[in-house]
Amino acid sequence: MQSKRSAVRREAWAAGTMIVLGLGAIAQASTYTLGSLDRMGPGMFPAILGVLLVLLGLMIAKMATSPVVAEEDAEEVAPPEWRGWGCIIGGLLSFILIGKFGGLIPATFVLVFISAMGDRQHTWRSAALLAAGVTVLGVAVFSWALQLQFPLFRWG
Repeated sequence: MQSKRSAVRREAWAAGTMIVLGLGAIAQASTYTLGSLDRMGPGMFPAILGVLLVLLGLMIAKMATSPVVAEEDAEEVAPPEWRGWGCIIGGLLSFILIGKFGGLIPATFVLVFISAMGDRQHTWRSAALLAAGVTVLGVAVFSWALQLQFPLFRWG
């Protein structure tokens, strides 16, 4: 019974978070011009995303309160994967730091490499190959296709 109660509580928190984020996006979007569907203003996209977040939150809340899963079918909640969390957060922080001083290529490589090491199935070699592939793809998309103003290499 305790497992089901904690699952419902977790889903209620998720639903509440989605609804609050959606309402915040809608409130922020209302400070911009919405425009029309023919000529969308800068506030249209955040407003649509906000509405979608609120609807998603309401769906999560409805699913949390519906008795779809029997108690014997409820699965145990696994403990958090601290290694994965640490590697993902470490990868993001290193992307910010290395991106500022090193450029897009080294920052992307380090981000993907460190984040991939959060998965226990990755080896150093597989993480490096994944990082190299994503870096090439990232440079192709963001630097050449989208012409993002982020230097590929920066020294200092």
